[in-house]
Order: sequence, then C-alpha cells, then structure tokens
Amino acid sequence: MTPPRSIAALLLALGASLPAATSMAAVPGATPDQLYAEHCATCHEGNVPRAPHAVKFQILGPETLYSAMTVGVMKEQAAALSDDQRRALAEHLGGRTLRVETGGPTPPACSGDSARFDLARPPTLTGWGMTTANTRHVSQEVAGLTAQDVPKLRLKWAFAFHGASRARSQPTLAGGAVFVGSQEGTVYALDLASGCVRWSFKAGAEVRSAPAIESWTPGDEQARPRVFFGDLNGAVYGLEALTGKLLWKVAANDHPRTTITGSPRVLEGRVYVPLSSTEWASAADPAYECCTFRGGVTALNADDGSVVWRNYTITEEPALTGDRNSAGALRRGPAGAPVWNSPTLDPERRRLYVGTGEAYTSPAAATSDAVIAFDMDTGKQLWHYQSIAGDAWNMACFIGGGPNCPEENGPDLDIGAPPILARLADDREVLLAGQKSAHVFALDPDNGKLLWRVKHGRGGFAGGVHWGMAFDGKTLYAPNADTIFLGTEQGEAKPGLFALDPADGSIRWFAPNPDICPEALKPACDPGLSPPPTSMPGVVFAGAFDGWLRAYQAATGKVIWAFDTVREFNTVSGETARGGSIESAGPVIAEGHVLVNSGYLFGGRMPGNVLLVFNVEQP
Repeated sequence: MTPPRSIAALLLALGASLPAATSMAAVPGATPDQLYAEHCATCHEGNVPRAPHAVKFQILGPETLYSAMTVGVMKEQAAALSDDQRRALAEHLGGRTLRVETGGPTPPACSGDSARFDLARPPTLTGWGMTTANTRHVSQEVAGLTAQDVPKLRLKWAFAFHGASRARSQPTLAGGAVFVGSQEGTVYALDLASGCVRWSFKAGAEVRSAPAIESWTPGDEQARPRVFFGDLNGAVYGLEALTGKLLWKVAANDHPRTTITGSPRVLEGRVYVPLSSTEWASAADPAYECCTFRGGVTALNADDGSVVWRNYTITEEPALTGDRNSAGALRRGPAGAPVWNSPTLDPERRRLYVGTGEAYTSPAAATSDAVIAFDMDTGKQLWHYQSIAGDAWNMACFIGGGPNCPEENGPDLDIGAPPILARLADDREVLLAGQKSAHVFALDPDNGKLLWRVKHGRGGFAGGVHWGMAFDGKTLYAPNADTIFLGTEQGEAKPGLFALDPADGSIRWFAPNPDICPEALKPACDPGLSPPPTSMPGVVFAGAFDGWLRAYQAATGKVIWAFDTVREFNTVSGETARGGSIESAGPVIAEGHVLVNSGYLFGGRMPGNVLLVFNVEQP
C-alpha cells in the first residue's frame, strides 16, 4: 500500500477527517472541510515551497492559523472568508477551540482550607516515572490502596480542560494538590480533595510534560518548592509550586523547532530536560533544508534556568551534504534521534539514560533508535546501544515520498519509552528498554552491552511499546499497541499487556486486550495499549486507545477492575467534558487515589478533554 498522499488521509491520521473535495465558494453553511479544500489544500499539501504542510497545523495551533488569516501572511488568501469561517477553519485544523474563545465555565477557585498547600505532604513520586529509575511502580505506602481496594474504586471528581481535544500532561501530586498541564498551555494546581483551582499559570504553548516538583522535608513551614515543566515551543519554566509565580523561563535549545515531549526530571538542584523537535513535520515542505535538529539533553540550574551542560544524541554537527533535493533545496545532516522520553537517573553511577527516535536524514545516525548513557555531571556521552540501524524517516515519507524523504524511508521504530533501571533478584542491575518494533531488551548499565532481547508482538509504525513500561521489582510489564496505521503492517497483532521475566525476557503471562470498539468509532477506537502502565503491590493499571482504564492482577493478568472513559462527565466547573483514547500519559497512583487523563486527538485517536480522579468511597 502506498502511504497516503491526500490531505484527507493525512488529517485522518492526525485526528481529523475530510470529505471529498468539492468546488465551493466561501458561502454560509460551508463546512471547515469544504473551506479547506477550496481555499487552502492547493498550497498546503506540499505543492508550494515554504507553505507549511497541513501536518503542522495541530502543532501550530488555532491561534497561529487564525492570526495568519486575519492579519498575517494568509490575509489575502482568506479575504473571501467571513470571520466566523476563519475561526471555524482555524479550530478545525488546529485541533481545538481558539484560546480567545475559551471563556466557558470557570473552574471553581479554592478558598479556606482547600486553598492551602499541606507542607506535611511533599511529593511521594519523583516525576513522570514515579521513581528516578523510571520503574513506574509505587509502594503500598505511597499508593494508599491495597489490591483488595481496587475493585471498589469510584470516580471522585472530573476536571474539564476547556476547549481541548487532547489531555497528555501526566498529573503530579504534592502538598495535597494535583499539578497538571493542558493543551492550551495552562498549568493548574488543583486541590486533590475537590478539584478546585489553587492557582493557574499560562505558558506560551501546549504543556504535555508532567510537572516535576522539588521535594522538601515534611512539615517544613519555610519550604519553598519549585515546579518545572516544558512546552511545545521548547521553553522550560520554573515556578513557585505554592503560588504559581514565574521564577524563570528559558529556551531548552537554540534550534527553532525544539519541543519538549518528554518530562523534565529534577534532582540535586538540576533540571534535566529531554530535547525533541517538530522538524520531522517541517521536512514535509519540499523547500525546507532538511535537516539540522539533533536530539539531546539539557541540564539547567534549578535556581535560575542557566545551562549547566547540553549535549546531543548525534555528536557530529549537521552540515551541507553537497547536494540538493528534487525541489532544489539544499540537503543538510546528520539530524534526528530526538529524545521524547523522561530521562532515567542513576545517581550512584552519576549517569542518566535516554531512548532515541529515528534519524531525519540519510545515512541514519548510529545513535538513532538507541539507548544512550550521559554523564550526569558533565553531559559527556558515555556509551550507546543501537537497537535497529538504518532507520531514517520524516513526514515527507508519510505523504508519499516527498523530496526530503530519506533513502531508508523508515521504518520509524523509535525507542520512545525511557529505559528502566531495574535491580534483579540476584542483585544485578540492568536497563530494561522497549521499542515500537515490539522488541524488549536488557542492557548492562555499565557499558551498554546487550544481555537479552525478545520480540513479543508484531510491532511497526504504530506498534510495540510506545511510551513506557513498569517494573515492580519482580516482573516487567510491557504494553503492546500493534495498531493498524499505514495498512502495511505484517504478522499477527497482539495488542495487550505482557508480563515478562526481567532476567531473560520470557513471557510469564499475556493479557490480550479485547476488541470491543463500536464500529462507529473505528479506527480511532482500537484495542492497542500505548500509554505507560503503572504498578502497585499486586496490581497493574493500564489505559488503552479504546478509552478503557483497566486494573490487572499482577500475578495472572486477570482484569479485576475496569472503567470506560469514552463518555460524558459532569466536571467541577459545571462544564460537560468527554473522554476519549488514553494515550501518552499513564495512570498515577498515590495517596489513595488513581488519576488518569482521557482524550487524544492526534494520530487518528479519539478526542477528549478530561482528567479523572478515582478513590475508594469511605463508609
């Protein structure tokens, strides 16, 4: 099957849909699809150099699109459209409601005791991976739940991200509050007990990372912890955690297409920020000089955001390669190997570990699709293990092989999940890694030597392990997506949750996810497990593309509790929110609560805009 070339297929993959193009004027009643086909498609499907490809519309956001049509470079082309049509088109292509239109119901502001941060309750989880080792396992004490409690979980409250179509910032708990970002850039501190807003802060772009919060001594009334996060434009922020006051804001990198996909980690006065980019989308423009971005990690001083060190996954600086693409644009490279996971910290060895994505240019860099170890103190690259060689891909390949598509043309099998630093029963430490190819493997953290490697599913462009795995000290839990995306996937799909022996990768049990999606919601609804799971003693929680949050018995894989999030919810603001696919952000278990985001209008999945908080009803 040839990859889709049309804007219809492309936007379907990104979360929208378009009917067949019709020749229509900008008349009242015309749909946004029809307006796009008449006024925009000719230029924005790769036919006009320097016109942003439609793949970037959801990255740019509706505000940028609306501004371009009203006062910017597209003003003349949009002159035939009414203001209502421009707004509708910007929202449709940008994937959410215009920020200027997000007045809506106001979440209730906290007052009295609910407004106060409890300094006796410092964070019990250390960032996105729950531990510095990214195990995504919480102890009984931290969970505040037992395995027997899990079937009794009930929805406590729901919070609406007004105007959003996806919710992908994993919540963080501290001081009796829930810290979470949103698609339109607002970061909230919500009261855990009621969902009211203690404070909010408006960042410059979507915040998809999990806020990272400094710890403090329980009961220290002088504590002034800080919270750190990144946005889609590549900015990193440091705020007062108790007030939301901005302390500093810096660019994580000097490349203009840098973005923060993975969550920063904070330790010992430093903030470690993974570097990803949107250049994979820029490459869809035939006139773009592809490519110059290199993934990496930036270490910032937590006090002022100053750079302590910055290093890249590709050690060679990009340069002209001496030729041009078929559209006449200069070629540059090497580029790519982005880091879209939260760094794994190893304070004893003074190292941090990350997984990397595909190369953007040919020949593919030796550190693409790799696990890399950096020195925590200096940023020096210590070793790397490349799981799959020769993987060079960008969006030009997806739209049918544009001029910037590398010779390898994929297969785009990123290591998007952070490595887990795991201590085995024999007291050895290993790094456990998962990949979109459905490979799971173990490395020696001292030198990157491969210890074992297995393939537990079909894998592919949208298969295998996406965002993360969990390790409870005895068992490795690996979710598998294996969804159909391009129609070229080969072999048997095995969507579901695998329990593996961390010593050799052998399968202890497999819980296949049933295909219970209504036909009307397919293919956006899919049984694949993409977000990272989270474990507690006796139980593993995992979400899925189909919108279900399930709790599995750790010993057998039996489902002991399940909740369908694809429905409407009454929220604390009085606004009706809706759940959709659960993607990228995994469940959070702490202080007797389970939290999860639902909704992901991207990659062809079901939109939604809700944070759900569960606990056990007390008699």
